[in-house]
Amino acid sequence: MADKQKSVTVDLDFPVTFDGREIGSLTFRRMKAKDALVAEDEPNKARAGYLMFAALAGVDVAVTEELDIEDIEKVGEAIVPLMGKSARAAMEKAKATA
Repeated sequence: MADKQKSVTVDLDFPVTFDGREIGSLTFRRMKAKDALVAEDEPNKARAGYLMFAALAGVDVAVTEELDIEDIEKVGEAIVPLMGKSARAAMEKAKATA
């Protein structure tokens, strides 16, 4: 079996400050089944995504909410390989209809 990517670090074009420190990059781990429950009760799809990103990076959701939109898009593309085949298919479908 081929080695699967276990994490990805995304350098932020627009660093954010949280809890008195500047964050210039975020490292995301592979998604686990329990991570799908992180945003289960969140009706707002954008916030659900921020909650998921925060869980995979091990940071407070306030960090992901402060990210510049270009950095959010960069994160979304970078972590697709960590989220499994269905997430990859959904991303490809979204790009095709955009």
